[in-house]
Amino acid sequence: MMNIGILTISDRGARGEYEDRSGPVIAEVLAAETTWAVAERAIVPDEMEAIAATLRHWCDRGLNLILTTGGTGFAPRDITPEATRSVIERETPGIAEALRAESLKITRHAMLSRGVAGIRQRTLIINLPGSPKAVRENLAVLLPVLPHALELLADAPGSEQGHRSV
Repeated sequence: MMNIGILTISDRGARGEYEDRSGPVIAEVLAAETTWAVAERAIVPDEMEAIAATLRHWCDRGLNLILTTGGTGFAPRDITPEATRSVIERETPGIAEALRAESLKITRHAMLSRGVAGIRQRTLIINLPGSPKAVRENLAVLLPVLPHALELLADAPGSEQGHRSV
């Protein structure tokens, strides 16, 4: 069973002034994956320590995957990538590059996404945009590769089968 965390980053959402729509989209899409369980969900403000502390805590709990939504744009308070970089040990640039490349086929605004992805301990952390539509599109790109990525991180038996070093 893969345990997943969904972290929404939104000042207004954290204050209860805005209904989180992207976090529920992530949960809905992941519900189709029978071996995955959403173990943690939270909404935090666009504050470096609130984001980083939640990511660290969930990694220490042993979650396999953390998907963040929001805070990846150009607005002054959009600091999710910086908070994520402050906790990851190894960046996984191919994931963020693939998400932007596929999103660019849909909208030129995708080049404004600053989302990152990386690994802390055995947890994969991926920043997704804040838009429910963009979240759905990004998950369509991610889902085919996530099982293999998470197996490799978990060092699951058989995870080396078909694996080639790049």
